[in-house]
Amino acid sequence: MSQTTARPSGGRSGARAAAAAPDSSGAFTHRQIVTILVGLMVAMFLAALDQTVVSTAIRTIADDLQGYDLQAWATTAFLITSTISTPLYGKLSDIYGRRPFYLFAIAIFVVGSVLCGMATSMYELAAFRAVQGIGAGGLMSLALAIIGDIVPPRERSRYQGYFMAVFGTSSVLGPVIGGFFAGQGSLLAIDGWRWIFYVNVPLGLLAFLAVFRVLHLPHERREHRIDWPGALTLVTFLVPLLIVAEQGRIWGWSSGRSVTCYVVGAVGFVLFVLAERAYGDDALLPLRLFRNRSFSVVGIGSVVMGAGMFGGLLLLPQYLQIVHGSSATVAGLQMIPLVAGIMTGAMSSGIAISRTGKYKVFPLVGIALMTTALLAMSFVVDADTSVWTLVPFMVLLGLGLGFNFQPAILAVQNAVSPREMGVATSSVTFFRQMGGTIGTAVFLSVLFTRLPQDIGDSLNSAAASDPRVAQALQSGQLPTGGDALQDTSFIQTLPSFLAAPFKTGFSNSIDLVFLIAACVVAVGFFVFLFLPQLALSNQSGIQARQAADQTAGEPTGDDAAEQAVQAAGAAAPTSTAPPAGRPGGAGTAG
Repeated sequence: MSQTTARPSGGRSGARAAAAAPDSSGAFTHRQIVTILVGLMVAMFLAALDQTVVSTAIRTIADDLQGYDLQAWATTAFLITSTISTPLYGKLSDIYGRRPFYLFAIAIFVVGSVLCGMATSMYELAAFRAVQGIGAGGLMSLALAIIGDIVPPRERSRYQGYFMAVFGTSSVLGPVIGGFFAGQGSLLAIDGWRWIFYVNVPLGLLAFLAVFRVLHLPHERREHRIDWPGALTLVTFLVPLLIVAEQGRIWGWSSGRSVTCYVVGAVGFVLFVLAERAYGDDALLPLRLFRNRSFSVVGIGSVVMGAGMFGGLLLLPQYLQIVHGSSATVAGLQMIPLVAGIMTGAMSSGIAISRTGKYKVFPLVGIALMTTALLAMSFVVDADTSVWTLVPFMVLLGLGLGFNFQPAILAVQNAVSPREMGVATSSVTFFRQMGGTIGTAVFLSVLFTRLPQDIGDSLNSAAASDPRVAQALQSGQLPTGGDALQDTSFIQTLPSFLAAPFKTGFSNSIDLVFLIAACVVAVGFFVFLFLPQLALSNQSGIQARQAADQTAGEPTGDDAAEQAVQAAGAAAPTSTAPPAGRPGGAGTAG
């Protein structure tokens, strides 16, 4: 077996590398896994925290840089580069190894953070956020792929649950940290909001050193072609789509600029498919993966789940801030029940999967919980609904999310060839992110389309029963229709009898979007019904690749059904690994 291992020679560094590397069978000890996991979690915390921190402070940043009307481009630029780079990291790491690309992702993210902190205009900030996004694209997907390399599927979900804890923690800390820094005029003679980016530097350096020191994975170099046409056509396909998803509400979905994006994106999609077909197994996203039922089902389900998930996560903070008057910091703390639900769902599902070997039930139960929570909130949420009333539904929504994240990725990792662990894992992340982008665009479009009408109806109804409201309307003291959407902070300064109609209008609009999100998530239930339940392998990705190299007649991957049968036999959920010479011992199914 030709194999190269990132193992420095001699001295203390060589001893550390040897201690961090697997044994001759490719197995890692629990202590080694936890050590590697710590480094990965710090890096993932960077990416997850950055999104929530910046979203909290973007208004302050935009005002300081005198570019309030350009603030959306800072988000769009980050989204474009992080989404496009995600499948690139997956494919290239399968070819060249995870470690160099993970270190590259951390380094680029830190460099982008420093540049963002030095931005002097919104245009500069958008450009530097694009640099940051290039790094962020690899932080999440490569971490999940690395766990797939070192932990057998039967135990993998338990470790991946820690990642959900990182995600949940960042969801709470992000608004708190962002609100703190944005509220400071200056710290150490530097604008307060710039520390939102500078705080990534020490965290990034810590993550870089931890990964550099403990991550030493065996990797076999193989001959390949670089799919540059696939990368270029993917950019041509995705960039217009992501731009119109973010800007379509402002431009108008049928405007000339939007139609141009649709056309360019469609052409890019056709060219991308042709390029992937021409490159076969060397393609950025091999089309034959879609013949694997687990991959196809999880891919479609991830798009649907991403749309519904981001819809729910986006709307609750909007409601808390606009209707309840909570600051971004307080709204983040009020979301703790949802975060607690995510952590509980992720941890409990991980433990249950490791004990039973069954994973299909969790996405189905999770979707049922999410649908129930969103549907209930569409009826419960009102202008005067207490935050405590929402707590059970936030917990329910969190549990549903926690049940969905890891089992879906686990199903794909367990079903594909261990040599394609990276591209398969990054593809699931990619599909989920695309669904989230589309869902956010659609839900915001519905929300802001309905708001003027609902606010107007609420004001007219209030004016008919309260002369004070009628007088305020007639005197022109109150903004109406679209004018009320330019800056919602005025609602908190109004007397209660004037603020109530605005809050009622917002609540009615959000109710509709919650209902739509519930319907979208419910579609995912029928998608995941087709997810096959394969037996989970007791071999890690590294062990499976080593077994495949030692075995003649490895499956070619042309017949997904045949591979699934082989995987089910080879990866039977026993306490011992399959015999070394058994065909399909890699635990693959596609």
